[in-house]
Amino acid sequence: MKHGKSKKLYFLLNLSLLLLSYIFAPFYAQAQYRPETDLEELFSDVQLLPVFPDSKTFADCVPLQSPEFILQAYREQRQQPGFDLKDFVLQHFMLPTQPSSDFTTDTSLSVTAHIQQLWPVLTRRPDESGGSLLPLPRAYVVPGGRFQEIYYWDSFFTMLGLQVSGEIGLIQNMVDNFTHLINTTGHIPNGNRSYYLSRSQPPFYALMLHLLTQVKGREVLLKYGTALRKEYAFWMDGAESLTVANPAYRRVVLLPDGNILNRYWDDQPAPRPEAFKEDVHIAQQSGRNPEEVYRHIRAAAESGWDFSSRWFADAQNLSTIHTTDIIPVDLNSLLFHMELTLAEVAELEGNNSEARLYRQKAKARRKALLRYTWHESEGFFFDYDFVKGSTTNVPTLAAVFPLYFCMAKRPQAAAVAERLQNDFLKPGGLATTLVHTDQQWDKPNGWAPLQWMSIQALRNYNHQDLARDIATRWITLGTEVHENTGKMVEKYNVEDLDLEAGGGEYPNQDGFGWTNGVFLKLLSLYPELRPIAEQKPDLLNRR
Repeated sequence: MKHGKSKKLYFLLNLSLLLLSYIFAPFYAQAQYRPETDLEELFSDVQLLPVFPDSKTFADCVPLQSPEFILQAYREQRQQPGFDLKDFVLQHFMLPTQPSSDFTTDTSLSVTAHIQQLWPVLTRRPDESGGSLLPLPRAYVVPGGRFQEIYYWDSFFTMLGLQVSGEIGLIQNMVDNFTHLINTTGHIPNGNRSYYLSRSQPPFYALMLHLLTQVKGREVLLKYGTALRKEYAFWMDGAESLTVANPAYRRVVLLPDGNILNRYWDDQPAPRPEAFKEDVHIAQQSGRNPEEVYRHIRAAAESGWDFSSRWFADAQNLSTIHTTDIIPVDLNSLLFHMELTLAEVAELEGNNSEARLYRQKAKARRKALLRYTWHESEGFFFDYDFVKGSTTNVPTLAAVFPLYFCMAKRPQAAAVAERLQNDFLKPGGLATTLVHTDQQWDKPNGWAPLQWMSIQALRNYNHQDLARDIATRWITLGTEVHENTGKMVEKYNVEDLDLEAGGGEYPNQDGFGWTNGVFLKLLSLYPELRPIAEQKPDLLNRR
């Protein structure tokens, strides 16, 4: 009798909460919250059970009541007979919108027609917010699949395709959104989610501004110069206080010769909310201090290369990750370009002394980068482990970034080009690294942004034939996959063309913003490749 009464009360309480959720849903759906902290043990319990196969799902759920109300209800009900955690979550949270990952087109249509149809599918309106999603003032393009928010470095490569498509207004909107994030949060987060606020991604904002100047002129730099200075200040925070005794703080590192270079970082030494159970498992498996492991994991997430052998002490196992010990080649090349852009802004403003200061900073960064990351006998740029005082000697496509920004000397560029030709070039394009692991930013996977950076890097030093060869292989692979599936995907297996790309924490995603963007931009750069994309090539017999 007692047990029946408790079940009846439990039913009535759940019914009351459900009715309240419908009454107050409009209010709470718009409330900004941090699920990993506001929900306390409920969040970890849901993630570790796990209630959902993908950890990102619960982080993206929208609470139907205040987090305090839900947490209190959880504490009161979880000991009740018959309590079911998944049922509780479904009663108190709105699941995230199902991603448009099943979008396909008739494979008789060309890849370019498919991409044109995808732009509106991947576009989000400024009022589409709620839960952990940070509201943005203007429309933006998401990558696709599980990624239903804007992402920092993804967006630059997406913009390349929007430019070809004539979607200049959408590029302007996305730049304005990133500027809004700088002005409201102090930097550009990994993405517009509250759980991304503790980290950024590779700083492509200056490149976005230059892309916009191609259409609207150099006054763009004047308009966004203040925001760019704030973005630079975020990356350089603490640089003035570095000492020999304390040579590293957040994203800045003082080197023995007095130069300052940068690393990736995250302020929170805790599991990532969007990959909670995975991070807990890695920390347990490593046998190391969990907070130390979480910091390295999050720093790798800021790099965009999550995950890759370039961050592993043994170049094989994620449990040996040590990202914050590493000065990355690509990050410092991007900051070199940001410094030159800030010098250009200052010149436009008539502030010649500030322009000279930023040019001096850029010159010093280039000199330090060439000193610390160039390996003469290997003829390649490597990341630098400032704790060990040596290069990591893990070959990756990050080595093309000094060429993309014309920082490398011509003999260095020639050596890098030769290495790309001999070791990285595969039937479908360039492999990300030379190491096979179970991580997605390793061999055999190829990624659109790195194909673009590599092709442009080679063109800068007049390695035109190799650049065109890479573009041809990549366009052909993308066309073949679209012919077989009706989709564009996040990454590709460039080594075995019969297999899909894999590895990492989640399945290969469809959409896909930066793949679409780079594909269209390469076709505009190499119009002779358009027949490949417009027809049905026989990929395996093309040579």
